[in-house]
Amino acid sequence: MIGFYNYSVILTYIGLTSAVVGMTQVFSQNYRLAFLCLCISGICDMFDGNIARSMKNRTDQEKVFGIQIDSLCDLICFGMFPATLGYSISGNKQLGGIASVLLVLGAVIRLAYFNVTEQERQKETAEKRKYYQGLPVTSVSMILPTVYIFRGLLGKAYPNFFAVVMLLTAMLFVIDFKMRKPGKIGSIIMAAAGVMIVLGVLFV
Repeated sequence: MIGFYNYSVILTYIGLTSAVVGMTQVFSQNYRLAFLCLCISGICDMFDGNIARSMKNRTDQEKVFGIQIDSLCDLICFGMFPATLGYSISGNKQLGGIASVLLVLGAVIRLAYFNVTEQERQKETAEKRKYYQGLPVTSVSMILPTVYIFRGLLGKAYPNFFAVVMLLTAMLFVIDFKMRKPGKIGSIIMAAAGVMIVLGVLFV
């Protein structure tokens, strides 16, 4: 079979599988399970880079493959999947449709730009990036489930509010600003927040 097969991409593929399962649940309007799948995809993406970097004997082709496969999976997990969710939830299908298109467009532009710049950066240094440029696409796995958790407080405004949040998120994907990547303490805080969001999706 074509491709590169090693443990560095296992979590990436698990996250992709979770996203596809989540999309099938959107079609069945089983939103709780769909949002849980989105959270799982986000958790997988949080750790797959660390696993990839732990492999010291990867060839240049394997490194490039890892970058490409990660971005392709991210487009589905954090572009197409949340766009499908947003359109299904939106009360105003025009607003929901526009938000869904712009979210996917913002994600694909950001990911393609990252691929180009990351490939160039890795030729110059093996250091980890210290900053995000724009909002990472993975952030939708925390932002949108949080909106879902508070749907009871939002009441009738929830469907349209969800679409507006998608629009704002799409803009933040491509706006050029720097955001420091979390260190060890920040990663622990984000992991704890992720656990709280998963519990909220399950029980609220």
